[in-house]
Amino acid sequence: MHVVFTGRVVEWRGPSPFYFAAVPEEQAADIREVAAMATYGWGVVPVEARIGETAFTTSLFPRNGGYLLPLKNAVRQPQCLSAGDDVTVRMTVRL
Repeated sequence: MHVVFTGRVVEWRGPSPFYFAAVPEEQAADIREVAAMATYGWGVVPVEARIGETAFTTSLFPRNGGYLLPLKNAVRQPQCLSAGDDVTVRMTVRL
């Protein structure tokens, strides 16, 4: 399943700060339809994603009925992304 979306970069300030791109509701609903086939536990959904020229693998985190895409520094820094920025993501759910 291929998904393209534009989401806002948000910062989670837990014990270890981290950044995520929020998946919009329309695309989150599509992902929920296949999540049971893809998840390997805790509701996380494995994906391959691309932001600009940076490709990476990770897992979507379920959050409040939607999903958050984790953005490591190795992904954010080459694209100069910070909290509040909008980012376009091309993503494939790994089934």
